[in-house]
Amino acid sequence: MRLSPQAVGMTAGPLLRTLARSWRIQTAHENCWRQPSGAGRALAFVLWHEALLPLLWQHRNQGVAIVVSEAREGRYLSDFAATLGYRSLPGSSTRGGARALLGAVRELQAGRSVAFTPDGPRGPRRQLKPGVIAAAQRGGAVVVPVHAEPDRCWRLHSWDRFAIPKPLARVRITYGQSFEVQPGDAGFDEGIRQAVAGLDQISRGGAWHDAAIAIA
Repeated sequence: MRLSPQAVGMTAGPLLRTLARSWRIQTAHENCWRQPSGAGRALAFVLWHEALLPLLWQHRNQGVAIVVSEAREGRYLSDFAATLGYRSLPGSSTRGGARALLGAVRELQAGRSVAFTPDGPRGPRRQLKPGVIAAAQRGGAVVVPVHAEPDRCWRLHSWDRFAIPKPLARVRITYGQSFEVQPGDAGFDEGIRQAVAGLDQISRGGAWHDAAIAIA
């Protein structure tokens, strides 16, 4: 049975809020986004699709826009995100991509931050599509890799193994080194390399056993 996004929002939204309030969130390297944000720079957050839920909760009511799929699943997430203070930019790499990219560039040029899931909406899992780097380059934004790793969670049987932290789960949110995308093809290629390397570094397994990551 297929439910409308409105029906899902009425039932799942309150449950997700109650669940999220129980999470015990710890953060690492918040200066990677707070410093450029405090300087008035627009941010392009990049995160794997599987980590989206706890990151939506962590950055709620901060005026961030998100690029979401126009498919049914994307509308579910979009409606829930709207209740947390996000603005949605419909589109993805497979549907409405050009429109979403243009909307993201306009947001960034206006000094507003945008969150991207560059392996969405259909994968492959943890493989970056270059649209986020193009948007950051054209929009003059600072790119900030970010990942959330719960110590206990449910994993959906989906292409991304979408994570839903369990009640009272500890969730470690780690921000990677921020960077700017330099002009030209060389700057674009280097931006892709930095984004991939940054996401890989902060999303490796065993986050709760890595003493080398300092908790802010």
